[in-house]
Amino acid sequence: MPEGNLFIKGGRVVDPVNNHDERADVVIEDGVVRAVGAQLEPGPGMAILDAAGKIVTPGFIDSHVHLREPGFEHKETIASGTRSAAAGGFTAVVAMPNTEPPPDSGQRVADFLDRVRQQAVVRVYAIGCITQGRQGRLLAPLKEMADAGAVAFSDDGDPIEDADLMQSALHAAAQLQCPLFPHEEVRSITRGGCMHEGESSRKLGVRGMPSAGEEEMIARDIELVRQTWAPLHLAHISTAGTVQLVRQAKAEGLPITCEVLPHHFILTDRLVETLGAHAKMSPPLRARADVEAMLRGLADGTIDTMATDHAPHTAEEKELDLEHAPFGIVGLETAIGLTFTYLLKTGVLELSDAVAKWTSDPARILRLAGGQLSVGSPGDVTVIDPDLEWTVEPEQMQSKSHNTPFGGYQLTGRAVATVVGGQLVYEYDQNGGASKAPSR
Repeated sequence: MPEGNLFIKGGRVVDPVNNHDERADVVIEDGVVRAVGAQLEPGPGMAILDAAGKIVTPGFIDSHVHLREPGFEHKETIASGTRSAAAGGFTAVVAMPNTEPPPDSGQRVADFLDRVRQQAVVRVYAIGCITQGRQGRLLAPLKEMADAGAVAFSDDGDPIEDADLMQSALHAAAQLQCPLFPHEEVRSITRGGCMHEGESSRKLGVRGMPSAGEEEMIARDIELVRQTWAPLHLAHISTAGTVQLVRQAKAEGLPITCEVLPHHFILTDRLVETLGAHAKMSPPLRARADVEAMLRGLADGTIDTMATDHAPHTAEEKELDLEHAPFGIVGLETAIGLTFTYLLKTGVLELSDAVAKWTSDPARILRLAGGQLSVGSPGDVTVIDPDLEWTVEPEQMQSKSHNTPFGGYQLTGRAVATVVGGQLVYEYDQNGGASKAPSR
C-alpha cells in the first residue's frame, strides 16, 4: 500500500479502542497515524481533508467478501471489488476462498496476494481453504498458508460435514491461533432448498431451508471447540436458535465469535415473494423472530461483528428462476447506510459500539493491524456523514455486479471519504459519487 501524508481536520473522532469520541484532528504521516488531538497543525505541504460535521473513525473492515478473482472475473475483479469497498467506506476487506483455483496451498495464497498488490485500492487479506480443493475430504496445509499470509481458513459455502476432519482442522487452528470461518449447514437438511422454510416457501411452492440446517452444525462445532479450545468464528449467523447457542457458548468462556450481515438484521423471507432470486442468499432471509433475535444479539454483545458477504453475480444469473439462480447479493456500498439507518437511528446500538463491530472487533478476531487510530497504527480512516440522505441506485455502484435487494431504499448516513495509508482513495461527490483528490 502507498504511504501518504494527510491532515484530517475538525471531525468527530470515534475510536472505541482509545475511548475517543470528541472533536479532533488526525495527522497521518508516512502512511501511519502520528497524532490525534484538538487544534493540531498540518505539516508543510500536507494535504488537508476537512471533516467538520462528519464522523471520523478507524478504517472499516469487512471480514467476509467475495472478490471472485481468479476464475470468475465476469462477476467481479480485485480492482472492481476494492473500488466498491472504497466507495462503501471500507479500507480493508477479507477475501473468501471460493475462486478457481481456490487458495488451498501456500503458493496459491501467495499468488492471490500478488494479484492484490497489483490491483487493489484498499487492503485485502486472504482466507485460505480448510480442505484441499474445498472438497471436504483432505485437510489443506494450514500452516503453509498462514506462513504465506492467510489470516483465517474457510471452505466458504461448503460445510465441513466430516466431524473428524473438522476436529483436525480445529486442532491445527488452535496451534496457529488462526480462526476457522466455516459455513455452518447440514446439507441433508437443506439440500434442494432455495429460501427459508416457512409460510412464504409454502406459498411459493418451493423447497425451504429449515433453521435446523444451521443450528445443528453449529451445535456440533461448539462441542468440538469444547474439546479443542480452538478459535471458531461463525460466519453469517441467521437464526434465533443460533444466537442462543452462541450466547450459551460465550457464557462458558469458549473462544467463539460470530458475525451478522445487514440483510439478516433487516429483511425477512417474505421479500422473496416480490423480489424472487434478488432476495436469494445463503443462509436465507429468515422469519421476523430471527431478525429480532439478531438485533438483540447485536445489542447485548453476543454478536461480535458485522460483515457483508458481498457476493457479486451477473444480471443474467439473477434473472433465472428462484430455484436455479445463484445465492448471494452485493453489500459493500450499502453497509454503512444500512447500519446507520437500521441500528443507530433506531437505538439498537450506540455509535461507538457500531463502529467497533466494523473496526476493532474484526481486527481483534483476525489479528489485523488496523481497527484503531492509535499512534503508529495504519493511517486508515473512514469519514462518514451521519445526516446524508441518499437513495440506493444499483446502477451507480462501483462493483461490476448490482445484485442487491436494497435498490430504491432511502438511507441516512454514508461514507464520504475513505483513506488508506494516508492516501485518499475515495471521496463522495453528490453529483455522482466520483473520486476526487483532497484539497491542499
